[in-house]
Order: sequence, then C-alpha cells, then structure tokens
Amino acid sequence: MNLSFFDQFASPSLLGIPLILISTLFPPLLLPSLNNRWITNRLSTLQSWFIYLITKQLMMPLNKKGHKWALILTSLTILLLTINLLGLLPYTFTPTTQLSMNMALAFPLWLATLLTGLRNQPSTSIGHLLPEGTPTPLIPALVMIETTSLLIRPLALGVRLTANLTAGHLLIQLISTATIVLLPILPTMSILTMMTLLLLTMLEIAVAMIQAYVFVLLLTLYLQENI
Repeated sequence: MNLSFFDQFASPSLLGIPLILISTLFPPLLLPSLNNRWITNRLSTLQSWFIYLITKQLMMPLNKKGHKWALILTSLTILLLTINLLGLLPYTFTPTTQLSMNMALAFPLWLATLLTGLRNQPSTSIGHLLPEGTPTPLIPALVMIETTSLLIRPLALGVRLTANLTAGHLLIQLISTATIVLLPILPTMSILTMMTLLLLTMLEIAVAMIQAYVFVLLLTLYLQENI
C-alpha cells in the first residue's frame, strides 16, 4: 500500500490498540507520588517551579478578578505542552494537528471570556465594536468589521496551532525521507541533511512549547478585555 506524507497524522495502532493510549501513560509518571511532604525530591521542586513560572506569566496581564482563571489556563498550558512534545516522539500521534480538537479547545474558552464580559460589563464589551470618534458614515462598516474580527478569533486560535504543528511535522518527514534516500547515493550529502534534520527537530521542540504558550496567552488577552 502506498503511503503519503499525511499518513503520519492518522493515529497509529499496534494489534488494534492505538499507540496514543500507551503514550498517554507517560505523563502520569512525572507526577509526584503521595507523601506527607509537599516537595519530596528535586523533580517535584522543578515541577512546582515550572508551574509557578507558567502561572505567573499568564496572570501578569490580568487583574485580581481574572486570577480565578489561573487553574484552567495553567492546566490548559500543561496539557498542550505535553501533547505537542509527545507528538515529536517516534510512532506517536499528535492530536493537536487536528483542527477539530483545537477548535474544541478554542471555541468554548473564547465564548466563556466573551460571556464573562457581557455579564460583568456589557456596555464596555459592546463598545469594543465601535472605536471612539468614528465618523457617522463609517459606523455600519466598522461595526461589521469589528464583529467579524471578534467572531474569527477562535478560528484563528485553532488554525494557528494546527498549521504550525502540521508544517513542522511535514518538514521533519520530508527531510528524514531525503536523508534515507541520499544515504546510498551521496553519503556526504546525507550526513549534511541529517544535521539539518537534528537542527529542525530542536526547532520543532521550541515551536511545540511556544505554540502552547501563545494559544493560552491569547486567551488570557481576550479575557483581559472582558474583565
């Protein structure tokens, strides 16, 4: 059967068992075991520091009313980080390359920020649709443009995450295929291609972390406008 470059975005299975189920068993191993002490070892200390750093960065733009969102936003960041990084391992599947999953995360959270603004400060939230000092003839057009810009936000969140991860995975597969093909023909060129592949892999690790942070940071900025 001929395989295409997009077959990597289908969940692989072994003996009928999706391998993504096995890969999801790895993150719980990082969780600290139950103990009488809060911090039991260096790994727990590092995890606590990392979670504190994420929470601090996400909560900086928000006032005290927005701090109640700290748990859900930090949990979402860790979830996306884990999924994106696990997807770079061999024989695994990256759920965040699917637009359906990203939209399922983006739309409800965006809608929650919008409804929060309409409930707490309806005049200010609706006022964002019309900039102050707009000439009267331009009011209908600007209201339509700002409304479209508002409604397209969850789509932009989902498409941005999907496109960045999909493009990176396709580049890795293309260069790795070129490395294998060139090995018996041009070994020197194959080695150079492999070095490029290693550099691209490190870049993709950075992209996986940055995209998870950007996804949640934009949600934080949307929340800031509505509280």
